[in-house]
Amino acid sequence: MASLATFDRKKGNGRPGIAGLDEAGRGSLCGPVVAAAVLLDAGFYGEPTWIRRLKGANDSKKLSPSKRSDLHQVIFEMHEEGKLKAVWAEASVMEISAHNILGATRIAMGRCMTSLAQGALAPLFPAAGTEGELFGWRDEKNFLVLVDGLALRPFTWAHEAIKQGDGKSLAIALASIVAKVERDKLLIKMEEKYPEYGFATHKGYGTTEHANALRKYGPCPEHRDLFIRGILAGEDPPPDSHPEFDFN
Repeated sequence: MASLATFDRKKGNGRPGIAGLDEAGRGSLCGPVVAAAVLLDAGFYGEPTWIRRLKGANDSKKLSPSKRSDLHQVIFEMHEEGKLKAVWAEASVMEISAHNILGATRIAMGRCMTSLAQGALAPLFPAAGTEGELFGWRDEKNFLVLVDGLALRPFTWAHEAIKQGDGKSLAIALASIVAKVERDKLLIKMEEKYPEYGFATHKGYGTTEHANALRKYGPCPEHRDLFIRGILAGEDPPPDSHPEFDFN
């Protein structure tokens, strides 16, 4: 945990703060992809008691569901207290179909950044929401945006991609927790409407149980057409839809 904060302090040295971006559900066979952004200003890293409240924060996939839930609650308590900013957004199944999963992920992440820029920070930055003004090009003025994984192209907001960043950066780790918990809530809600698929258990990923249910009942409107065609034809779920990619 301390090492995650240290990574951010070094990475964001001289900046007013760091915004971490991550997503959940990119490899799922159904439902929206959910992105989250958590912004920590430079002063946050100088408050040991605040950092201690987030003890155990890490890549969401490395945490138990109960630990993720506890940290999610703390994150939004601290959001309400004004100690950090946390937002999340989704891109729908229809948007995934129209823009592919990477495009939809960029859409969801862009919505998060716009929400941050046009929210509580706007009074401090009159040009918030425009490229290069709040997050971006002038290093001495702008928050550093760190994205887990690969660089987003194209993307309005200037950013730095950090491979396996959700296990390195505190801001990204917190975003990964928010994205995972919020998406899991959506899938649990989906189970109420479509109980035959077991969404609340596998969260939409390519388990044997999910594949069998798809073949037995056919897809529901929440399934992603391109992701399930092979399964309906009798193939195994694609490797990147396996639960180990984003499932606990």
